[in-house]
Amino acid sequence: MSSKNNIIGKIRSLKLAQKPLPEIPDFKGATDLLKAFCTSILGNKGEILSAEDLITKLESGIYPLVYSTDDTFGKFSNQALPVDVHSFSKLDLAILKGQFGVAENGAIWLDDSELRLRAIPFITEHLVIVISRDSLVATMHKAYDRIGDQHSGFGLFIAGPSKTADIEQSLVIGAHGAKSLMVVLI
Repeated sequence: MSSKNNIIGKIRSLKLAQKPLPEIPDFKGATDLLKAFCTSILGNKGEILSAEDLITKLESGIYPLVYSTDDTFGKFSNQALPVDVHSFSKLDLAILKGQFGVAENGAIWLDDSELRLRAIPFITEHLVIVISRDSLVATMHKAYDRIGDQHSGFGLFIAGPSKTADIEQSLVIGAHGAKSLMVVLI
């Protein structure tokens, strides 16, 4: 008998009483979902912008190299989708369309249907995700129910700018990806 089978056998032989699963908190009403989502984004070091605020930033020229998959801001896109992702190594701002957001933690679901190039959210200096206010779900449980059995090939949740505090417990923003996350709710 292998060590693995020996351990599994010992676990199975334990006679433990069944315990009920914990209750999953739920957010009631669209207003509460929106408030909880915005609070989560801000708590994750993200920023909530109106479409007008983003347009003002884009028109100011602070982001010279911009790529957008969202039609609302497509006129500001001055970069074509490259064949080789390394061509985007100097990308200042990417504007991507998210499928939905999760109120409990501010995570936003992106998949191949809108992403087009998987490295974009990680290689860009700054990231904007545009999502519909009506697309918010309360919990990650509901998010996974919504994803269901999709077969897009690739998908991810983004819940803020890249950050880590691994080195000497000092918070570093932009360690492994975008330095900022801006969310536009439409």
